[in-house]
Amino acid sequence: MNQISARPAIEAALRNPNLMAAAVALSENRLEDAEPLLRGHLRDAPTDVAAIRMMAELAARVGRLKDSEALLRRALELTPDFGAARANLATVLYKQNRFPEALEHLNAVLAEDGDNPVQQNLKAAALGRIGGYAEAIALYQELTARFPDHAKLWMSYGHMLKTVGNQDESVAAYRHAISVEPTLGEVYWSLANLKTYQFSDDDVAAMEIALTSAGLGSEDAFHLHFALGKASEERADHTAAFAHYAKGNALRSAELHYDPQGVSTQVDQIAAQFTAPFWEARAGQGHKAPDPIFIIGMPRAGSTLIEQILASHSMVEGTMELPDIPAMALREGRGSDWIDATVALSADDAERLGAEFIERTRIQRKTDKPFFIDKLPNNWNYLAFIRLILPNAKIIDARRHPLDCCFSNYRQHFAKGQAFSYDLAHMGQYYADYVRAMAHFDAVAPGYVYRVIHEQLLEDPEQEIRKLLEYLGLPFEEACLNFHENKRAVRTASSEQVRRPINRDGVDQWKPYEAHFEPLKRALGHLWEIYPAAA
Repeated sequence: MNQISARPAIEAALRNPNLMAAAVALSENRLEDAEPLLRGHLRDAPTDVAAIRMMAELAARVGRLKDSEALLRRALELTPDFGAARANLATVLYKQNRFPEALEHLNAVLAEDGDNPVQQNLKAAALGRIGGYAEAIALYQELTARFPDHAKLWMSYGHMLKTVGNQDESVAAYRHAISVEPTLGEVYWSLANLKTYQFSDDDVAAMEIALTSAGLGSEDAFHLHFALGKASEERADHTAAFAHYAKGNALRSAELHYDPQGVSTQVDQIAAQFTAPFWEARAGQGHKAPDPIFIIGMPRAGSTLIEQILASHSMVEGTMELPDIPAMALREGRGSDWIDATVALSADDAERLGAEFIERTRIQRKTDKPFFIDKLPNNWNYLAFIRLILPNAKIIDARRHPLDCCFSNYRQHFAKGQAFSYDLAHMGQYYADYVRAMAHFDAVAPGYVYRVIHEQLLEDPEQEIRKLLEYLGLPFEEACLNFHENKRAVRTASSEQVRRPINRDGVDQWKPYEAHFEPLKRALGHLWEIYPAAA
């Protein structure tokens, strides 16, 4: 195949009126105008790499990441020196949680253009996602020195410092970002999300002024409302706190268009397909590796605490919330029908996929400890897939009082995912569906899932930790009781909370807000009254 140089193709595009019109439409986010122009051009010139790249950008903007990836790979097949296409491909891979692949392309781009701050920033973020924290921080230090007035860069630097436990430096980075861009709501929310940070009266005044700024976008607004909710809670002004949380959640919910019935239908299908006879027929299948420990459940249910306890054991490595199980399951189901695809897996398929998971996650393991943790809460949705491909993996269900748990989610803005959490009724239904799914596995595979009741762990940590370690087949170690002394990196919202000894600060936080919880209680049914029972 003949390869062409990128430069002539780009120069030709600049002379083509249709491509120029498509470029203008893309810059103004008029995708409906750009797409027919690009499709028409590519019918006549299918190897025009400039047009292919533009079509890939359009596909990425509407969420068709696989299509975007395929187009960019085609552009690079035709023009391997097309650095802009390679940089775009790195971004698309990053958005698909394929961080090692993204880094390969970023390194190639930076080998040609080592001073590109956009690609260096993305490289730092990707390094952070595979545990390369020291290198990521070094990159951020270099970038912030070069671009001291780039607020979002300082914010990203703050995130990385928070992850490794450098809270004072993290706060300083966030503060610098605010000084540069006072209306950047996400920075204020980042301070709130430290959980242990206390807003000053000056902070509150600055956030209130920012909310009234002309032209303030929805994203800045909902971040500010979440942060002001936290600040109001600190002042025991529960009326103001809930008003801010309600406004922030309403703004975010309007963007996401969450369908609660989709999860309910999925749980129905799980119960119908993954029966006791199903598991009996597949006994002995899957990859036999005992390495993974999955911590599942609702977000904000104490999973990070459990992870920190276990990661303090000499035989267990904590990693992070790994994206691999959902990615693999959805890939097998071609994006949606993962349940039917899982049912159809052969014994060889199950073995192959289990081995793939072990290999995919190897980059996250920085020690030679025999066991490692994947604590992605939403893996409860894919528990059947996990059991089939990794039958020897251990499963820990982190369970917290439904009203405390759901309200904690309602107060939390998540960087991505958890679309159910921005509406009280949706959240109650999601919690109920999760409990229903776990009850199903308890019935068809008794003892497969080990449940940690959050409040019981707080009440008698040593006893509960001993029982948990016994389930895992691990000896008791005092370090597990002293988990707060563990200096490992923690990426979740609870990162600063688990660096303190066990406390009951989060228990019954819902009570001052109970008057607002009728939609939540209705969706939960009797679950909030009979907890910790689940039937």
